Amino acid sequence: MHTADELLGPLLEGNARALARAISWMENGHPQARPLMAKVWPHLGKATILGLTGSPGSGKSTLTDQLARRLLEKGQRVGILAVDPTSPFSGGAILGDRIRMGRIAPDPSIFIRSMATRGALGGLARATQDAIDLLDAAGFDTVIVETVGVGQDEVDVVSCVHTCAVVLVPGLGDEIQAIKAGIMEVADLFIINKADREGVEQVEQEIEAMKSLSPPKPWDPPVCRAVATEGIGIAEMLELVREHGAWLRGGGGLERKARERAKLRFDSLLAEEASRRIKARAGHRVQELIEAIAKRELDPYAAVEIVLGPGS
Repeated sequence: MHTADELLGPLLEGNARALARAISWMENGHPQARPLMAKVWPHLGKATILGLTGSPGSGKSTLTDQLARRLLEKGQRVGILAVDPTSPFSGGAILGDRIRMGRIAPDPSIFIRSMATRGALGGLARATQDAIDLLDAAGFDTVIVETVGVGQDEVDVVSCVHTCAVVLVPGLGDEIQAIKAGIMEVADLFIINKADREGVEQVEQEIEAMKSLSPPKPWDPPVCRAVATEGIGIAEMLELVREHGAWLRGGGGLERKARERAKLRFDSLLAEEASRRIKARAGHRVQELIEAIAKRELDPYAAVEIVLGPGS
């Protein structure tokens, strides 16, 4: 499987090896990545995409594991994209393939992939959106995107998923962090995990207080308690995800989400490709300008003007 044509058939049949190779192509900028995406494009639009975001230590991986188990019991095929911090040495995902999900990994109906952010903002790897599409094309019913908890920049995740669940934990000051990060704008659903701890009522009160300060929204994000380690609240969470999905389908929300995601993808790809072409055109001049900036001989705005040219 060395060309897009060779990879397409096995990928659409849900072959795990083909899927893994296709995602690697997208991550690494393989010459066949773009032709492959063009071929899978007509096969998209069937998967439910669920995002889990929240502070580090809130139990997102355990929640993901439990959600995947319930979905597998319902006969679904589940794809999991765990976006991890990037290793500064290898460029790969520090946390690997999430050993905490190791118990479900051998199931043939599940596919788990860790992806490194590689400097991308929004808590999302550059190729995460491509990976979502590849899982969709490969016939997975639900795709769960678990993002690294990076706070304010993480709000971009909402443009990539149908339902975004924000995970909070009593006692970690998450309610204050939520205000800082603008998470109220992101959440379709609040999950208070580790709800057997003290302070769960206070977190609920803080959420309701923040909701009352925000402009009214067509969908009022509900709050669900969970204890992921014991599987408590998982069924209720899935029911709320189902209800939100039905609400989206009934009010044109899926089309709106598709437009938001299309804009995010187009803008990010345009910026990336434009930057690549401009730097390639400038050649060794780029390094010279960087040295001049570092030596205080040139300010960075002037350097950019030099590369782009007047009036650009």
